[in-house]
Amino acid sequence: MTTSNSAESRAVSRREVLRAAAAGLSGAAMVPSRLLGGAKGTPPSGTLNLAGIGIGGVGHHFLRALAEEETVRIAALCDVDDQYGAKSFDLWPQARRYRDFREMLDKERDLDGVLVATPDHSHAVIAMRAIKAGKHVLCVKPLTRTLWECRALTAAARKAGIATQVTATSRATNGALALCEMIEDGAIGDVREVHCWSDRPWWPQGMVRPAGEDPVPSHFDWDLWLGPAAPRPFKDLWPEDSLVLKQMSARARKMGRRGVYCPFNFRGWWDFGTGSLGDMACHHFNTVFAALKLGYPTSVEASSTTVLEESIPSASIVTWQFPAREGMPPMKLVWYDGGLRPPRPEEWDRDQPWPTQGNLFIGDKGKIVGQYNTGRIIPEKRQRAYKQPPKKYPRLPFREKNIVTAEWVAACRGGYTASCNFEVGGLLTEVALLGNIAIRTGKKLVWDAEKMRFTNDEEANQYVREPYRAGWTLD
Repeated sequence: MTTSNSAESRAVSRREVLRAAAAGLSGAAMVPSRLLGGAKGTPPSGTLNLAGIGIGGVGHHFLRALAEEETVRIAALCDVDDQYGAKSFDLWPQARRYRDFREMLDKERDLDGVLVATPDHSHAVIAMRAIKAGKHVLCVKPLTRTLWECRALTAAARKAGIATQVTATSRATNGALALCEMIEDGAIGDVREVHCWSDRPWWPQGMVRPAGEDPVPSHFDWDLWLGPAAPRPFKDLWPEDSLVLKQMSARARKMGRRGVYCPFNFRGWWDFGTGSLGDMACHHFNTVFAALKLGYPTSVEASSTTVLEESIPSASIVTWQFPAREGMPPMKLVWYDGGLRPPRPEEWDRDQPWPTQGNLFIGDKGKIVGQYNTGRIIPEKRQRAYKQPPKKYPRLPFREKNIVTAEWVAACRGGYTASCNFEVGGLLTEVALLGNIAIRTGKKLVWDAEKMRFTNDEEANQYVREPYRAGWTLD
């Protein structure tokens, strides 16, 4: 009896921590009790049957992390490329295999949740179908390729009451929570500027579509890969004499990333990806938005290298303006990519060079520099003299190595809301996508978030919702 009561006490304590942390971090509603454990009523201690869609690249990484969680079973796998997906097919031979996600979701009625790890342009159609089938959804960042898709997907997930998560670097780590507590403690005063910069792209951007057409390999379904995107001829590898290949980074060459579109270089094309900003902003912004309680911006503007019709510029600077909120003053958020960075502050006195990627918080009384979800006051002597405030936010009982997937699994089991659920991850994605529209138009745009439209430029509104090719819909 004593042992039983002790175990029950520990379980209740853990649940209370999870509930408190979820409420404090995300502000989203808790999963209703009628949906605890999933659409099929899987009990919190029961096996979660999960599926992966897009399993060759980052999808393989997240599947491995999910498989490490207790009582998780990888039940089905789906990829349009048999060869690229082989490492996952081989690692989980018991999982049923599919090429078409629609067939998988129609047949696999006992699935509890789905990982969506395909290129950006197909996130929305896959995730929406999974939501309508009553499945929990873990989606790689960014949540969608267009603003309308993002808003529609977030609303559908909210209505369905499912557990969701976007794979941004977590705001629920010890470092992120400590940074939030520092900002709220007034460690650097009122924050009026934040600068975020990335070392991406690692893939080609600022290029012209190559001429001609290549045979589609038998192991690959080009039509399914295109999904809702407009049709175009298949091209396999960049030619050896192409300027793109000559300019490709040593890192990309080492990783064998010579494909024109896939499996990795989709990110540089407007039809398929969202560039460096879409790829990395959710990582950089997640803890920034939590610490500064940011919502929608009022305006956005950008400058970049040459903007081409089909491909994303190789470098850009984007600036968003945010209004005052919850006792905090208006502020601006600035993004840099393609090797661009903000100037090094005078307070930077460390031995290391100015980081190639990071976040810089500028307050009335000082500055903080960090990576994604960490930060330290500069100069270093001020950090050493600073007394960290009491812990305001409960620390989560998850290993930080795979905290994103651990949070989602806990949410699938019920009683917990993942910290980057679609309400949060959707906002981060929308802000990044606003930046991409500013890049494409080259104008300062005024944003009405409630009406989901730009009030000062009708041309820009064409990018809020873009058409799907025939046969594809989000309805």
